Amino acid sequence: MPSKPPPITMDAVYAAPGYLFRRMQQIAVAIFVEECRAYDLTPVQYAALVAIHTHPGIDATRLSAVIAFDRSTLGNVIERLETKSLVERKPAREDKRVKLLYLTKAGAALLRDIVPSVERAQARMLQPLKPADRKTLLALLTQLVDLNNEASRVPLRAEDALEHLGKSN
Repeated sequence: MPSKPPPITMDAVYAAPGYLFRRMQQIAVAIFVEECRAYDLTPVQYAALVAIHTHPGIDATRLSAVIAFDRSTLGNVIERLETKSLVERKPAREDKRVKLLYLTKAGAALLRDIVPSVERAQARMLQPLKPADRKTLLALLTQLVDLNNEASRVPLRAEDALEHLGKSN
């Protein structure tokens, strides 16, 4: 006799990993926005600023690979950061069509100032867990992200992108 399929219920949805990851993403963004409200930055804008700070002169394609964010959408992120006078684009010496990204003085100052708020947001996300569970969760999430990287629409390609960064500017 064939086994009966499980009933379709919201309890099954609520227990599904994809649903839980999506909800935690919503919660993480809400906490980040709340803690960083004074700086008017999104998590992706923050990641872009950190990457540009770490790799001055990075181009948008490599930035996309470093922060694992869709290249076409990243253009809007860069435009917003430029409008806020946090980053500037300068043409590459060897190919003026390629624009290289640099933090402005205001961008560097904001990045320095926002770090305590970002750290508070990260701590709040994990605060309900016991310290040992926080460590376990982060280890398991890191493992899942690494092992599923290729399934992403935008796989993380930081090493590949940065390997050529010095040659491009």
